[in-house]
Amino acid sequence: MNPYISSTLLFALGLGTTITFASSHWLLAWMGLEINTLAIIPLMAQFHHPRAVEATTKYFLIQATAAATLLFASMSNAWLTGQWDIQHMHHPFPTTLIILALALKIGLAPLHSWMPEVLQGLDLTTGLILSTWQKLAPLSIILQIQPTNHTILIFLGLVSTLIGGWGGLNQTQLRKILAYSSIAHLGWMILILQFSPSLTMLTFLIYIFMTFSLFISFKLNYSTNINTLTTSWSKAPVLTSIIPLILLSLGGLSPLTGFMPKWLIIQELAKQELAPAATLAALSALLSLYFYLRLSYPMTLTISPNNTTGTLPWRLPTRQFTLPLAISASTTLCLLPLTPAMVALLTF
Repeated sequence: MNPYISSTLLFALGLGTTITFASSHWLLAWMGLEINTLAIIPLMAQFHHPRAVEATTKYFLIQATAAATLLFASMSNAWLTGQWDIQHMHHPFPTTLIILALALKIGLAPLHSWMPEVLQGLDLTTGLILSTWQKLAPLSIILQIQPTNHTILIFLGLVSTLIGGWGGLNQTQLRKILAYSSIAHLGWMILILQFSPSLTMLTFLIYIFMTFSLFISFKLNYSTNINTLTTSWSKAPVLTSIIPLILLSLGGLSPLTGFMPKWLIIQELAKQELAPAATLAALSALLSLYFYLRLSYPMTLTISPNNTTGTLPWRLPTRQFTLPLAISASTTLCLLPLTPAMVALLTF
């Protein structure tokens, strides 16, 4: 793609998210979400491949449906209460409808079916944008709404953590596994959002670091499915030794950074007397941890095949371990000792 066009589209992505962040009026927030959607569609379709075009079409239809529902709900709220302000959502019908529309937009279960299919049709760079940046604007709106009905958010969070863990068990394609991983992590965020918004933002920040590290590692490694991971030792030995640790951090294994948000979220749920929800979320994390271990196994515990195809990557130039990846990987692996400082910041 022409660099001028790609720069314009990336600027529009940033502009759409910023407009949604800064808006207190429903029409402005809706406009920001629409700019966001229209900016990423050319990036998704830049590779003229049937899978990419199919993924782009699915994404456009889903986002258009969610945006139309959001607009209808905000108009209903204005009709019922006379308010266009995002923070004045007191009627249960438009509030529930808006939460469901935003859940469809970011891919929360049970409105998640489009997410794995769309991510599978994209390249890893666009998939990274879809899994991180595109979640910011809808999450900021949910944070501003502060719904009084806690049941729907707890339901969406628990179902997302369960389906995010369960759905990834049967996959061999890395992008689909990453999509289910995204669904599970969003479930954890939505689960705690109404009780501690600052903890939700901390969880999302750590999720961005972990997902960035994993997507860039797979991109440098040319990995798209589990089979390609077996020959990664011959392509990039340093990356291959770090990727399993990033995967285990995503799974929430101590003493890695990914353990911190899950620990704090379970602690907060216990404080809110939601021990059954905390137990169910912790058990669903074991499902996610299982398929992360499945990805780690072929990279660390199997010997690369010694046939001609298996030894071919040894003759190729090795991939460079870039500075952004080094910074994000360090953050992904080594942030747990700073937990007391993080908790102090959350309570400040």
